[in-house]
Amino acid sequence: MTTRTERFQRKPKGKQDEVPEEPEEVIRFPPEKEASLLQESNAQKATANELFAKASFQDAIETYDKALSTCPNYLDYEIAVLRSNIAACHLKLEDWKEAVKAATAALDGLDKLQGRTAKMKEVDEEGLKAVEEVDEEIISDGATKAEDTSDMGKREADIERIRCKALMRRARARSELGGWSSLQAAEEDYKTLSRMPNLPSGDRKIVQQQLGQLPPRTKAAQEKEMGDMMGKLKELGNGILKPFGLSTDNFQMVKDEKTGGYSMNFNQGGGGSK
Repeated sequence: MTTRTERFQRKPKGKQDEVPEEPEEVIRFPPEKEASLLQESNAQKATANELFAKASFQDAIETYDKALSTCPNYLDYEIAVLRSNIAACHLKLEDWKEAVKAATAALDGLDKLQGRTAKMKEVDEEGLKAVEEVDEEIISDGATKAEDTSDMGKREADIERIRCKALMRRARARSELGGWSSLQAAEEDYKTLSRMPNLPSGDRKIVQQQLGQLPPRTKAAQEKEMGDMMGKLKELGNGILKPFGLSTDNFQMVKDEKTGGYSMNFNQGGGGSK
């Protein structure tokens, strides 16, 4: 007969042979110190918010940075909020590269937090199921689950809300940055946003508008960059072929419209194709 402890520690079927992952070691402050640091960080964030409202964007960035340095580095949600706010400041300053960098850091932190939250939820559900197998519950199951999951559900909603903001900011920065790779990445961000059910209606309108405008911009940027690259290759090729009395004009690239690929034809006289 198994004991309650054995039931709680029982591994799920099919996972007995898996090598357990090493848990990430997180050095935490004592609760009192953590609360004090978080309070100081929140006060600095509030000051930064006021500076942002006054359009003092550079001062706001510096104050958000102070809040980041004060906040315990394992509080991923609070850090993600600060980085997302920094991205908003860089957008106002039209510093697109820094906006992308800050928004990406915020999203990376949220991914990390969401992964940890999902694991905690899985452990909580397995633990609850193990206890229910042993003990008969007298109170309503629904009431128990509502009480256990309310905080977890609120945190998940908060994560998705900040994710929307950070994605919107990164997508706009990438779109403004321009260039083939940035525009392509902006499209991916907007596609991700279009699939998010919690996206505010105003943002959804912007997303749909951008998904209509970006494809031709991306294609034009691709063609321009490909043309520039071919021009540089031609210049390099001419330098190599000149000692042999040849030039890149002797070689013609012919595009296959069906496949989009290219084939090369050699022309001794540099005129028509052979």
